[in-house]
Amino acid sequence: MNSDYCTREGAERIKQQIEDYWAERGRKVSINLIKGGFLASMRSARTDVRSNMVNGVPTTNTENFA
Repeated sequence: MNSDYCTREGAERIKQQIEDYWAERGRKVSINLIKGGFLASMRSARTDVRSNMVNGVPTTNTENFA
């Protein structure tokens, strides 16, 4: 499924899209993929995408928040 961003592959795609978007605008973002546990409601495991952005905008802080 191409639109499922909870899988590892989907999370990697959205991570790359975010990094590319901000790189085109001269900004660097720190994005990490965190393996989550199994969720019965999803009937699968998930991968979380975490970043140092605030409200979707890169900060000047380079600390890793994942």
